[in-house]
Amino acid sequence: MSKNFLAAVIAIIVFLAGWLYYQFYLPLSPGEAPEIFVVEKGSGLSKIASQLKEQGLIRSRLFFSIYVFLRGGQSDLKAGEYSVFASMSASEIADKIISGETEGLKITIIEGWNIEDIAEYLEEKGICQPENFLEAANGSAGRAEEFDFLEDKPERNNLEGYLFPDTYWIKQMASPEEVIRTLLGNFGKKLTAEMREEIRSQDKTIFEIITMASLIEKEVATDEDRKIVSGIFWKRLKNHYPLQSCATVAYALGVDKWRYSVNDTQIESPYNTYKYIGLPAGPISNPGLSAIKAAIYPQESDYNYFLSKPDGETVFSRTLREHNLAIQKYLK
Repeated sequence: MSKNFLAAVIAIIVFLAGWLYYQFYLPLSPGEAPEIFVVEKGSGLSKIASQLKEQGLIRSRLFFSIYVFLRGGQSDLKAGEYSVFASMSASEIADKIISGETEGLKITIIEGWNIEDIAEYLEEKGICQPENFLEAANGSAGRAEEFDFLEDKPERNNLEGYLFPDTYWIKQMASPEEVIRTLLGNFGKKLTAEMREEIRSQDKTIFEIITMASLIEKEVATDEDRKIVSGIFWKRLKNHYPLQSCATVAYALGVDKWRYSVNDTQIESPYNTYKYIGLPAGPISNPGLSAIKAAIYPQESDYNYFLSKPDGETVFSRTLREHNLAIQKYLK
């Protein structure tokens, strides 16, 4: 073997070793600012490598995948939210995802849940005790300084309606206050400047809109139906007719029923829109974006009544006679 050939082999080995070290162990950037990287449940190695590359956190999808494979961790990649620094090497990022060093717990707040529903859910997820969450949600003093959309909310009301339904990553031992601030912060982002301006132009308050949206959220399910129901409800308020929302009776009673008796509709409560004309005393649920938009942008129609069939379909009527016939047909 010639000396030149041996030197060439050594040079290639040194080059490859340096190249692999560069790919596996040197960070992409010296930056210290953390970036959140989310691994969704069911994501495989290829998808994770592609996402890391797209976010500019690794140099090469191939070498990241090779490292994970050589480490035997391709089946151990764990879903979760990770705090990743650009100063971390590909191997450090891989090790973190394999070990499951997540930054939080994934929770999903469902549209239409009320505060008590959220409190029970957070207990199930092991985040906080329901009574502690409810106590924190009842305290509104000073919050409007940080969250300006709360400025027109009456002080007597808790945060019902403003705890925005969405999927979040929450710290394992997050305090009730931290959870609430996260949900309120998201609400503020979702209620855009354009939407706020439209509310002002209608001479309405955010509190009124969210209260209306909370009814719409509980009454009907589709975007189109919500717009029509919104138009019906605002029309009733304009004409000084009672809203007669069964969802408000359910909230006042504290129990959901398929049908409500006459006695049910006479329950003494400021939330009972059968007994009292006008909006209820406050939101009855935490509405999603679709219901909020429906409350802001109602659809005018010649309908005055509606009901939901057992299969969830909404039946609209123009006259009370039509509505009563629909009740006999679908709800008897």
